[in-house]
Amino acid sequence: MTAPGGRGLGRARQWRLVRARSDAVPPSVRRFMARARRRRLRAALPWATVGGVLALAGLTAWIVYGTSVFGVRDVRITGTEILSEDQVRVTAAVPRGEALASVDLGAIRGRVAALAPVGEVVVSRDWPGTVVVAVVERVPVAAVPQGKEFVLVDADGVAFHTVRSRPSKLPLVKVPAPGPDDQATRSALRVLAALSTELRAELSALVVEGPARIRLELRKGRAVVWGDATESDAKSRVATALLAREGDTIDVSAPDVVTIR
Repeated sequence: MTAPGGRGLGRARQWRLVRARSDAVPPSVRRFMARARRRRLRAALPWATVGGVLALAGLTAWIVYGTSVFGVRDVRITGTEILSEDQVRVTAAVPRGEALASVDLGAIRGRVAALAPVGEVVVSRDWPGTVVVAVVERVPVAAVPQGKEFVLVDADGVAFHTVRSRPSKLPLVKVPAPGPDDQATRSALRVLAALSTELRAELSALVVEGPARIRLELRKGRAVVWGDATESDAKSRVATALLAREGDTIDVSAPDVVTIR
């Protein structure tokens, strides 16, 4: 059956998409849509910022930790006098070329601290490619004769360096086996710390033959019998006051009852 005009009833309709002109959309709808777009942008901005920061941080971490861009190129040693810079550098064994951020500073510190003359050590990074090893060496307070040589001892009794000739500015301490755990060494250092300037100027050697057999050997063959290391401050004051008296031996082992002979 044919409809008037010759068109078939079964013919499908043909649709065509037509873009509406901008003025066909009401202004209120356009404002609403613009606000919606701005809200979506504002909501997405923090996430985009965080993503960018994380990506930058990841790239930076990879460059710093995973590449040799900031690798170790130099090792700087400071504070050495007894030790040479080469001795410290070899002992430190800093891995050249390794990423500076990954270098184990604690391990380096431990290796250098094991050197006898080292009292303290600080290891740090100096960007972009330097490891700094700052050494503080032990300070000698006495020289202990050992055969034809002399062992330097610090205030803790640590014997840390051997020299062939006696250092002129250090007092001579005679103990059999110098060391931080040696009772004779500890007693000698305790007495030495209590000596007045006048006694130090006259001192030739501090001798420890036993716990209660400590004596000072002075210039011109004089001596001070000290006894043990107790009351050393009082003994020092008394002995100093008696230096001008005649007599070869000053006995201050009992500082309240002093004898000179």
